[in-house]
Amino acid sequence: MSELFTRKHKNPHAHVIHKPGRRLMMHVPLRFVFNKVMGHGARGTNAGLNLVSFIDFLIVTVIFLLMSFSASGEIGVDKNVKLPKAENAEDIIDAPMVAVNGNQILVDGALAGSTRAIEELGRMQKIDELFNMLKNKRELWKQVQPGKPFPGVVILQVDQDVSALVVKSVFQTAAFAGYPNVSFMVGKLPSSQ
Repeated sequence: MSELFTRKHKNPHAHVIHKPGRRLMMHVPLRFVFNKVMGHGARGTNAGLNLVSFIDFLIVTVIFLLMSFSASGEIGVDKNVKLPKAENAEDIIDAPMVAVNGNQILVDGALAGSTRAIEELGRMQKIDELFNMLKNKRELWKQVQPGKPFPGVVILQVDQDVSALVVKSVFQTAAFAGYPNVSFMVGKLPSSQ
């Protein structure tokens, strides 16, 4: 006993130096934890990760994002709308898109009214849903860009078979909502030079 006592006092680091081996969680008083650490449990302590499933998920996600992203700034044309053709055309600007096909009116893809009510009435009228949506878009633009003057431009994507009465009503409603500058989307004809 005295020899052990003198050995500890001679070497102050004797309690730190140990025989090499496993040390992690060895002095935990809970027996089930000790068995898990030593590998006596039912399952191994290291769980395997199935990389094939993870890589498949990433590939599907990347392909979805690439297919839904349009870097060219193309604007989707409604499949139900046949655009009229024109020789003198300009590039599209950033503005609300009002699409008018045979029976409905859409603003940036959201339903904003019906053309049937105008055709049944037989005269020009203000389209309330269209007016409210365009007015909300104008107010949002003013909140996002407070110092700039509002350009007041709207793009009409009108089917070539829609009656003039409906086009005039949409045009007038856009003007009432604060969009006096209206551009019509057309298909470009090859120039005849």
